[in-house]
Amino acid sequence: MLLTDLQQYKIYLASKSPRRRELLAGMGMEFEVMKTDVEETYDPSWSPEQIVMHLSKLKLSPINMAQYDPKTLFIACDTIVVVDGKIIGKPKDKADAMRMLNMLSGHTHTVYSGLTVATPQKQLTDFRATEVVFDELTDDMIQYYIDTYKPFDKAGSYGVQEWIGYVGIREVRGSYYNVMGLPTRLLWTMLEEVVVSS
Repeated sequence: MLLTDLQQYKIYLASKSPRRRELLAGMGMEFEVMKTDVEETYDPSWSPEQIVMHLSKLKLSPINMAQYDPKTLFIACDTIVVVDGKIIGKPKDKADAMRMLNMLSGHTHTVYSGLTVATPQKQLTDFRATEVVFDELTDDMIQYYIDTYKPFDKAGSYGVQEWIGYVGIREVRGSYYNVMGLPTRLLWTMLEEVVVSS
């Protein structure tokens, strides 16, 4: 079983996200968090798929993998929200969060996550896209959510697993966990490929 094989590896998650830590732990893996600070730049002409895959690889770029044991595994992920062709990231402040949630209200948006899995010998990168349909959100609902949950560290200004997701999301088309920030099924299949071939 993959979990048994993974016990031979030292696993690092290159992410500050508590949701990603929670999901990776829920998958049964022991890991350490490795914070890599990079400037998240990309060509604005790229597609959302290209952007998230590039950003996930970029998070591992400061790591000199040659100095690590071959049985070391690195996981990096980046998530963006796209609505009406516009990329919206994390809100700068309360007003920005209100603007973003008003954009999502009554609309369908797409959550893209790029995922990179690497060892010193091999690197794989892929992505997942999930459509999320919000019903109309009132100003009171948006105000309550921002004041109570302070979603300033979240792409699109919301967490699908929080109150706004319970009461505002009509439908999720694709991976729910991708919307949380880590496409877990994709990660599992990529780990299988990397570990089996190592």
